[in-house]
Amino acid sequence: MFPGFTLTEIDVGPVRLRVRHGGSGPPVVLLHGHPRTHATWQWVAPRLADRYTVVCPDLRGYGGSGKPATTPDAAPYSKRAMAGDVVALMRRLGHERFAVVGHDRGCYVAMRTALDHPERVTRLGVLDGVPIGEALARCDARFAARWWHWFFLGQRDKAAERVINADPDAWYGGSPEQMGPEAYADYRRAIHDPATVHAMCEDYRAGLGPDRAADDADRAAGRRIACPVLFVHSARDDLADLYGDPATIWRDWADDVHATSIDCGHHMAEEAPERLAAELAAFLAR
Repeated sequence: MFPGFTLTEIDVGPVRLRVRHGGSGPPVVLLHGHPRTHATWQWVAPRLADRYTVVCPDLRGYGGSGKPATTPDAAPYSKRAMAGDVVALMRRLGHERFAVVGHDRGCYVAMRTALDHPERVTRLGVLDGVPIGEALARCDARFAARWWHWFFLGQRDKAAERVINADPDAWYGGSPEQMGPEAYADYRRAIHDPATVHAMCEDYRAGLGPDRAADDADRAAGRRIACPVLFVHSARDDLADLYGDPATIWRDWADDVHATSIDCGHHMAEEAPERLAAELAAFLAR
């Protein structure tokens, strides 16, 4: 995986992050979603590396990155905490300003990085997601039926961990054919680690608590994303069914939003890597 990239661990203060980086040129961070690791970018990152320095970490709690002790409100797994990791990581790699792209849960971290550290983020890419606060404010029976896992994983009695750890492969799915054999093996190591499963649940618990509160506070204060935004959604996923044109939600948060869709399912970096890399490259070059 990732020809020419370096795999290492970097201490960013509260945690150590497993990170793969390579390429040359302006820096861009790629943030994976749940329940993946950075290996989900294996077919996208090399396509960008001839023009960009590409940095692919495991988010805190995921994959091979650190899993700090949590608190009753799950704040150590908040997107604000993860955004701090991203800034610290890039500084350790010598980058004070950078673009950040996130998929699924990673898009919430990317958004929070742009809002909390506007002086650091040059461009923001959000893939297959709308802000957590916006999703929860619009929650109806359809959302609850389709995205019920948000509320199951977000319960604090650890019932989710018990269910998942009984058979992680059945719960999470995935296949070497879709993900590639090395990425699939990396992913399976993660989902079979009870500490990782607990940390991923804490991510969702933070989503229902401090993450939503941070989004709502920003909306109330009129804070907006200062940099250009690329929003990409999967045509075969359900964002359009739930929200009509989901790009209108992002336009409430930023003045400069370019939106497009890709004809694939949710895991676009695995299902349509060439098209996704082309969209990212075009956006980064604007």
